[in-house]
Amino acid sequence: MSLPQAGYNPGFCNFAPRRGRQISYPFFRRSNSSIRMTKKTRSNKLSRYWKIIGPGLVTGASDDDPSGIATYSQAGAAYGLSTLWTSIVAFPLMASIQQMCARIGLVTSQGLTGTLKKHYPRPVLYLMLLFSFPAIVMNIGADIAGMGAVGNLLFPSIDASYFSVFFTLLLLGLIIYLPYLKIASILKYLCIVMLVYFIVPFLYKQDFAEIIKSTFIPTIKFDKNFIAILVGILGTTISPYLFFWQASVEVEEMKHKKTHLVVNKKIIHEMKVDVDFGMTFSGFVMYFIILTTGTVLFQGGVHQIDTVEQAAMALKPLAGNFAYLLFAIGVIGTGLIAIPVLSGSLSYIFSETFGWEQGLDKKFHEAKGFYIIIAISLLLGLSLNYIGISPIKALIYTAILYGITAPVLIAIILHISNNKR
Repeated sequence: MSLPQAGYNPGFCNFAPRRGRQISYPFFRRSNSSIRMTKKTRSNKLSRYWKIIGPGLVTGASDDDPSGIATYSQAGAAYGLSTLWTSIVAFPLMASIQQMCARIGLVTSQGLTGTLKKHYPRPVLYLMLLFSFPAIVMNIGADIAGMGAVGNLLFPSIDASYFSVFFTLLLLGLIIYLPYLKIASILKYLCIVMLVYFIVPFLYKQDFAEIIKSTFIPTIKFDKNFIAILVGILGTTISPYLFFWQASVEVEEMKHKKTHLVVNKKIIHEMKVDVDFGMTFSGFVMYFIILTTGTVLFQGGVHQIDTVEQAAMALKPLAGNFAYLLFAIGVIGTGLIAIPVLSGSLSYIFSETFGWEQGLDKKFHEAKGFYIIIAISLLLGLSLNYIGISPIKALIYTAILYGITAPVLIAIILHISNNKR
């Protein structure tokens, strides 16, 4: 076999170059270029993925509202890591029901209430309205109270009631004056705040073997309080207002994408990616809140938590100021996400029931009824704290009403999803 001739170029590297000619290394030039292209490609993929993510992420994040955090905190404080496994069990239930609601919105170009109105007896619709209104208003009230109390923890010189009023008016102003795309973008970026719950558990020494065991091996205690906690977790995770919101907001998204006349496989795929990501995110937040309270509070001898501010205060001496601060900021962030979803879902229900103009993209004078319902729900929620209904009672009543409506709604959603018409 002969050696390469002078000037020989096999396309990979030049061997024995002619005199005065520099050795060229196309391989390395291509390699550096490919690295830059790979980074650019990854950046483009992440950008496209972030654009796909939207309604599902916001829905999932709103599920972990201050009232939900209180429930998860109580589960962790009372039973340690025994309920960690519920986050895995809840995921397929959440994802499947939210995907069905999203498909209803995409295919019918109307929300869940509009579909009920069109295809089912009116008494069914009015019963859903009757039970949903007080449940959602009390949920809003509990969340506003939780945000106010946590605001007071961060700034003790300012009374909690002032924070509650401030957050209510802030949210009301943003919802009324900002167009849908702005609201959706703000809610989407607010979800980043919830990443603080992924940090808090690691500010405390953890037994990873016990965590893995509790995550994948379910623990069931035949005790009425433990069963009540399991029911509470399930009720908090699968809330009827999320069904209405998911269907209606998918219609809003379709209008902006200008694809509401054609639902193709690409749109369905993007919806599934969005919903799965949102429900996964929600499940992780739930998991890490139980992990935090199940290790820090349970092991610290704190076994009774009724409100989010109690959970935050209990963390302070046991896990330090930083953990307490992150937990508190997360509560306010989740409230800012959940309350627009709660009030928006209620407004969609009323607007579709009575045939009003609707949509977060419309100005106030174009959809007065829609925005008046949002305002009423926020102000009624705020007023609950002044008429003697405590956040704890509001949560109990909400859980009861959700417990009544959720099974019926799920059965109807299953029926709609299997209806070929």
